[in-house]
Amino acid sequence: MRRAAFAVAAGAMAVSLAACGSADKADDSGDDSSKTAAKGDNIKVGLLLPENQTARYEKFDKPLIEKKVKELTNDKGEIVYANAKQDATTQSQQVETMITNKVDVLIVDAVDSKAIANGVTKAKDAGIPVVAYDRLAEGPIDAYTSFDNEEVGRVQGKALLEALGDKAKPSAKIVMMNGAVTDPNAALFKKGALSELDGKVDIAKSYDTKEWKAENANLNMEGAISAIGKNKIVGVYSANDGMAGGIITALKAAGVSKLPPVTGQDAELAGVQRIVAGEQFMSVYKSYPKEADVAAQMAVALAKGEKLDSIAKTKVDSPTTKGVPSVLVPVVSLTKDNINETVIKEAIYTVDEICTPKFKTACGKVGLN
Repeated sequence: MRRAAFAVAAGAMAVSLAACGSADKADDSGDDSSKTAAKGDNIKVGLLLPENQTARYEKFDKPLIEKKVKELTNDKGEIVYANAKQDATTQSQQVETMITNKVDVLIVDAVDSKAIANGVTKAKDAGIPVVAYDRLAEGPIDAYTSFDNEEVGRVQGKALLEALGDKAKPSAKIVMMNGAVTDPNAALFKKGALSELDGKVDIAKSYDTKEWKAENANLNMEGAISAIGKNKIVGVYSANDGMAGGIITALKAAGVSKLPPVTGQDAELAGVQRIVAGEQFMSVYKSYPKEADVAAQMAVALAKGEKLDSIAKTKVDSPTTKGVPSVLVPVVSLTKDNINETVIKEAIYTVDEICTPKFKTACGKVGLN
């Protein structure tokens, strides 16, 4: 199996990208930030994350952003944190609380990219710049950092075709388990995956999975197995690792003896362990340290009334805001062949965390020991 390489952000995106304008063209965020008096290191950063079902937010994003903000402010910056637990109404209330608490800048990973727009507008009206984190929130955002989400889907689609080998043919039936319709990234993952899969396999069943929940993916997969037949499904596109777990549980419960290749995303510990064990074919590793680092840099700069020219070299158009200064971080196809070069190297997990007694033998076979 070929070793996976960094997939450089490229190709068509649902959001349009353009090179940064000339030096004399005003930076959108800079104009807004300049209205606020320049601040020192004593800044207050509001951090709003969308949910705690996916391990990444509490385990990686929150502590990584906190650490970088502290580093950039000589340990004087304050993080005010809230998690919406997948509730858009709760997140809107959290924005209101952040405004009341007079934070200097907001980093927002939206539960619902459309529903958050009103809160973003209120923050801006209160003189608080907003960094859209991981998901492209609507409303007058000042900056955005994420991954090339169509490329994520393309990486997943390519990997599934690679796993299928000579089984990849127009008559081969696969199931497509997409993410939640409230998440704009889910549509981009799907678009990227379809650009690889369309015409090469038969997408016999496709689902938009409510709230990205594993249990909902499990129920969807049970329905797909019943409709298609357990022995006729040659592969499953799963948009993330949590859903992959629910899918694999459904396949096992149906008595599938040889699991078809299943994709994933986020390099969750359970997903990596399933890859080691041969139950899940791949995940998409996204460097949360790099994404968090950029978000913190953007937030601190905006809070201090500085422009983002030295940080953001790309601009993105959201459905409501044009030319948002942005940074898109490359992604990697994670398989059993490159665990050492990805999650181990970036200290996401240790070998001991992955190779618990249950996985010791499997770890030895893939060179993790």
